[in-house]
Amino acid sequence: MSLLDSYAQLVANGDHLLGELLDGRAPGQSRHYPEDDAIDHHSGYQWFYHSHSPDDRPGTAEHGHFHVFARRPLWARRLHSAAEREFARMAGNPGRPAHTRHLLGIGIDAKGIPINLFTVNSWVTGDWMLSAANTEKLLERMHLATGHSLIDAVLESVITLCRGEIRDLLAARDAALRNFAGADPLANRSLEMLSAVELDLDRRLVELGASTTTP
Repeated sequence: MSLLDSYAQLVANGDHLLGELLDGRAPGQSRHYPEDDAIDHHSGYQWFYHSHSPDDRPGTAEHGHFHVFARRPLWARRLHSAAEREFARMAGNPGRPAHTRHLLGIGIDAKGIPINLFTVNSWVTGDWMLSAANTEKLLERMHLATGHSLIDAVLESVITLCRGEIRDLLAARDAALRNFAGADPLANRSLEMLSAVELDLDRRLVELGASTTTP
């Protein structure tokens, strides 16, 4: 289902992207929605939505955000690749066990429209991350069937539409870690948001429409 189809269905049903997830209530700060995360056990991807206190995000239009993860079967063998060994050295060789790898954050405004992409440090999500190259590959191959079909479709569509932004975002993430002067950058509380980019999906869809109709 395309991004436009997803929102057209929401409009036709008089629904909000987060309506079923939040059950019409304001989100509790920092709670996971759904409580145990939305997991596709077949594909190996999962996500959750949550919202911070306005004091944590001053001046932002963000209502909350999705965190997208890959589960162990998707990346366990990749840990032995040259890219992952180099990334581990650059990030201080953390040996902490984790069952997920954080791939991406997607911010949502009060209307339920994605407005930004971002990456966060590992202490924020309590797991770890993968090299930019393998993160990008996993996002390109992502398929979601968690039981939240419209949210799954929107997340997939945004990631497909924003591949260029994601590539730049991951490069900026790794640069922030590489340029950090202290030890164990993945656990350092002074490093929280590693990279971010604002989105204008209306403009992107107009550009795509123009490119497909130009002779």
